[in-house]
Amino acid sequence: MWARLYFAAQALAGTVWWIAVFAVPVVREATLGSLDPVIVAALDIPLFVVASAAAALGLRIAAVVTTGWTILVTGAMAVYATLTTEAVWGAVLMAAAAAGSSAALSLMLLGRIPTEWVVARGPFAFRPAAAGAGATRHVLATAVQILVFWGVFLAAIPFTLTFVEARWGLAIPFPPVVAPVGLVLFLLASGLGLWSAATMSTIGHGTPLPAAMPNRLVIAGPYRFVRNPMAIAGITQGVAVGLMLSSWLVVAYAIAGSLVWNFAVRPHEEADLEARFGEAFRRYRSSVRCWWPRFDVGGAASARPTISAARRPAAGSDRDRSPIAR
Repeated sequence: MWARLYFAAQALAGTVWWIAVFAVPVVREATLGSLDPVIVAALDIPLFVVASAAAALGLRIAAVVTTGWTILVTGAMAVYATLTTEAVWGAVLMAAAAAGSSAALSLMLLGRIPTEWVVARGPFAFRPAAAGAGATRHVLATAVQILVFWGVFLAAIPFTLTFVEARWGLAIPFPPVVAPVGLVLFLLASGLGLWSAATMSTIGHGTPLPAAMPNRLVIAGPYRFVRNPMAIAGITQGVAVGLMLSSWLVVAYAIAGSLVWNFAVRPHEEADLEARFGEAFRRYRSSVRCWWPRFDVGGAASARPTISAARRPAAGSDRDRSPIAR
């Protein structure tokens, strides 16, 4: 039902937009730039507007067609806007439509939005770290992961977004004080992240990535106070980078990443932790909050599993480099 309602709304919005394109020059320039509206309309009206209307009537193949077309156009418009600095709002609107169409298509075909693909393969697939590997190996693996992930998610992607933001004319001036505040936040968050990673690799006998999960439930270091210190550190680092670069788009990217982590990854990881560590993890989860630190060390200590439970040869980790307790 919700998927069909979305496609109906998209068909209506597309119709209104095309009327505005031909009737209002400002809309045409902002969304199409120098592109010929007649040529674009000849393709977009049947594949976007009409197909969305058909999807609203329950025709699944139409939903597939309009979603595929929307994703294709989004990529093309993004390239066009970056190269020419024209049609920026067309690229922005199509990106929103692509996200909405993809979600609606998933609801129509599967009855839900699948999240398990995030943890099905690659660096976020659930796999235990090699049994019997020494602490040095885990520490080195963790160091490599930090270099790669910080380089990609805190440098390459933010600088790319900042370039696109400037190129598309979407930049908003930030007060001068924001950059130094961002630097302080980044240093504090980085310290928390390194502390969490060191705890995970030395005590948990694993790495922060689910692809090499620790073999012990960790309730030590920052994990005594909050269940997901590395997620908190990573989100804060992303926001801090956005502040340092004076980029609202990077800040939005960090917040969006936190939502994906919280709603798509964390439920699967916590289910995995509960399956591996059972009552020990349940006590920990009930005693230590997910996001808001609790500095009651005694409360955290009460969540510690027994020695035998802590030494179970099972691997479990919150994607936040989950809890591991001695």
